[in-house]
Amino acid sequence: MRALALYGTIGSLLVTALATAPAGGATGAAAAPPAPVPHRIEFGRCAAVEHLPSTVECGRLTVPLDYARPDGKKIHLTVSRIRATARGERQGALVFNPGGPGASSMEFPLYGGLPKWRKVARAYDFVGYAPRGVGRSAPLSCQNPKEFAKAPTDSRMHPDAAFKRQKRAEAREYARGCVRRAGADLPYYNSVNNARDLDMLRAALGEKKLTFMGASYGTYFGAVYATLFPGHVRRMIFDSVVNPAPRKIWYQNNLDQDVAFERRWGDWLGWVARHHAHYHLGTTKKAVQQAYNKAAGKLRRTPLNGKIGAGQLQSAFLKTGYNDAFWPMRAEALAGYLHGNPKPLIAQALPRDTGAAADENSNAVYTAVECNDAPWPHDWRTWNRDNTEIARIAPFETWDNAWMNLPCAYWPDRPASAAAELDDAVRRADHPAAGRDLADVAGHVARIRIDDVLHGRRGPLDVHTEPGALPPVLLLAAERDAATPYRGALELQRRLPGSSLVTENGAGTHGVAFNDNACVTKYAEAYLLHGKIPAHKVYCAPRAEPLPGQQATRAQHALPGK
Repeated sequence: MRALALYGTIGSLLVTALATAPAGGATGAAAAPPAPVPHRIEFGRCAAVEHLPSTVECGRLTVPLDYARPDGKKIHLTVSRIRATARGERQGALVFNPGGPGASSMEFPLYGGLPKWRKVARAYDFVGYAPRGVGRSAPLSCQNPKEFAKAPTDSRMHPDAAFKRQKRAEAREYARGCVRRAGADLPYYNSVNNARDLDMLRAALGEKKLTFMGASYGTYFGAVYATLFPGHVRRMIFDSVVNPAPRKIWYQNNLDQDVAFERRWGDWLGWVARHHAHYHLGTTKKAVQQAYNKAAGKLRRTPLNGKIGAGQLQSAFLKTGYNDAFWPMRAEALAGYLHGNPKPLIAQALPRDTGAAADENSNAVYTAVECNDAPWPHDWRTWNRDNTEIARIAPFETWDNAWMNLPCAYWPDRPASAAAELDDAVRRADHPAAGRDLADVAGHVARIRIDDVLHGRRGPLDVHTEPGALPPVLLLAAERDAATPYRGALELQRRLPGSSLVTENGAGTHGVAFNDNACVTKYAEAYLLHGKIPAHKVYCAPRAEPLPGQQATRAQHALPGK
């Protein structure tokens, strides 16, 4: 009964908020909430669940769930660190994000022990963290991990109407699962809040200015950070750059990615064809593609080990577009399967039961961030038209990428999410201290509804800085990158005056810094250690192509699909 009584006050709160709202919406300085004050992170032993050695120390960063209400609900982010190895050379903390959305950098402090990172590790504390939603940082989930990892699955480059209906139903149910499991918290998993969390981390580390390195999606919310807090930036490296143009975030970026992946897939087909004497999969791209199609058809009919179907094959071979270190491994697996030895394919494509929860968590965060960041088409006819058109020229990734993102077509808008938050507050209203919380939530809902009426649905932040507002930053990109097509680096450079772009010509590995191109690493190292920025645009020759029989030796920076 008390809840019902409180619910009756909501109408008057809405009217009051409408009457007092400024003409342009609550956007003025007076309407901005006070900045939350971070507390210094207390580092100690890492929890066993992190699987980190004793050389790494861990801590916890407390941030608001909603920065518009800094005194409201708090969430906690896990942070890891190894101190600079040469204290007399220390320049501060280097914070790293590997992309996703949905990836964690908790293992980043261990990079300092690798030969290519050792000079940088002398000068910087290496700091990793799990962004909001990831790992143990207010973890997000949309589906039972066992259901998410269910195998085998199918993958079709040209799906029929029945397959599309099935995938639409799955996407709708997945979106409902996100709403059901996250409830009123769901809208707060987004790139702007990730950037605000990053500034809280900077302050909690005791750093007056931020030194940051982001790869893939890390370049996007890093650029959002640079737009929001240009005066808080010391040095930033953006490695494998997401196109930040608001019209690209995120629907169009995914369509562009499909085309880029097709080109990179063609690079792999050509490489395998040139090594026909080793793999016996054909002497032309077309022949190797037919060999791949044959394997997909066989797995669709008879899954290998009962769990490797066409979907698992496609997921495994998508990695050839991320890193050419995978080229020999995947060619070996395809050749072995078609020539009677399935063991390499089993080793590379069999789903890991132990990784199901982490994979589901990453996918949930990816979905929430991209769906929350920007408007998506809600009309299936738009998706069907655009993806059918792209699949005619780029069939390899297009439809699987569409299915991954299709939950965004069924995502709740801001007023609907606000209504869910209000319902949640009402359900808690019988608690003695709930009256103030309900009034606060009701006022917040009113502001959202008013803003929506006055301005319509908000789009992504317009990433840019004025000349001189931001210190020079370093952009790194591979010319044939599939996950973040090269045009994105050109666009970000245009939006961040004074930035420098290093291009690895003729290469397509995603994540180029401190890997196999000494030229790129030289520029990145000189920038981090000495603040040296190269010319506006400089170019590096491509790394050597892999040879048949080589094994992958370096990790990917980004999650498959992004």
